[in-house]
Amino acid sequence: MNPRIISANLVVKLKSFSREKTTMFFVIAFPIILILLFGTIFMSQDSVEFHLCVQDLDRTNSSAHLVNTLKLNGKFKITNVDPAVNATQYVRDNKVNLVLIIPKDYERSFNQHIDTDDPSASVTITYIYDPSSSSVLTKMQILNAVFAYINQGLSGKPPFIRTAETSILTKKYRFIEFFVPGIIAMAVMTLSLFSTVDSETELRQKGIIRKLSTTPITRSDWILSNILYQFILAVICTIAMLLVSYAVFNVSLHIDAWLLAFILLDVFAFVGIGMLLTRFAREAQSAAAAANAVSLPMMFLSGSFFPIELMPGFLQKFAKTLPLFYVNEGLRAAMVFEDSMAALRDAAIIAVFAAVVFILGIIATKWEEDK
Repeated sequence: MNPRIISANLVVKLKSFSREKTTMFFVIAFPIILILLFGTIFMSQDSVEFHLCVQDLDRTNSSAHLVNTLKLNGKFKITNVDPAVNATQYVRDNKVNLVLIIPKDYERSFNQHIDTDDPSASVTITYIYDPSSSSVLTKMQILNAVFAYINQGLSGKPPFIRTAETSILTKKYRFIEFFVPGIIAMAVMTLSLFSTVDSETELRQKGIIRKLSTTPITRSDWILSNILYQFILAVICTIAMLLVSYAVFNVSLHIDAWLLAFILLDVFAFVGIGMLLTRFAREAQSAAAAANAVSLPMMFLSGSFFPIELMPGFLQKFAKTLPLFYVNEGLRAAMVFEDSMAALRDAAIIAVFAAVVFILGIIATKWEEDK
């Protein structure tokens, strides 16, 4: 072992690293950005304010007081739902996970409960909820605690407030059924993005792309063949995940043409992003770092692992600008809810994004610049 050779080699590597500004950014600055990003999410958990939709069918002073109690004691941000609206449809159309319904004659029952010990003088507050959201259980637990506090305050009397839960789904699903589509979307994203980045940078550094420009193969032929390759790999990967999910967890998911459609859109979107990254970060190390910079925040901020409702408001808005969010939502709409209209809306959004980035990626992939 020669310390002089080791130190000389170390100096060379450090100088090479210092010349790669892109690599320096993603190696040093990007982890700091992640700390700030997720620190903001998790440090705010103690003061998190959940969004709660309330449909007040009674519209009296007593029901208004109850809503205010939920706002203060439960730390809820209240959205009032029109009493004429169908609450179940409201949950589906607005993608909220819970609507609390205060029944008509709430005030009359409350006054009767105060004046008498009649156990029938009670009300049933209904939760219309979306079981696909992992935060909905937390909301209902908070609500139950607030209602228990109210019942306890009416000491010496039977419980006044009772609750009933109604799922928006006609079929009962477990959390694994909602988790699998998100993992499929994430796996296809990482496969398409990193395969494109690794392949393009390796071929460019070896000079193969420059040589391809002198052969009969056109740029369009090359890109479309790569798309087909990525799509086949994504389908194989998805089939493997579904087989394991069915075999081990006995999941119940609806499989139709929407699954293939979203896989294809996912591939187009992230192959396009990959082509753009390799255009501006041509070294393999820089391109891989850039791919991580794109994929890692998207994994955690798009609702694949935990609901975006747990994040601060500005991050929730940011999450809804990410393409993976709409792939997640679309796959769940198709595979869990069997809601073709919701799947179509999400597919349209991701299709527009995929078309834009893919066209930009094609424009950015110019072989003649590599001669």
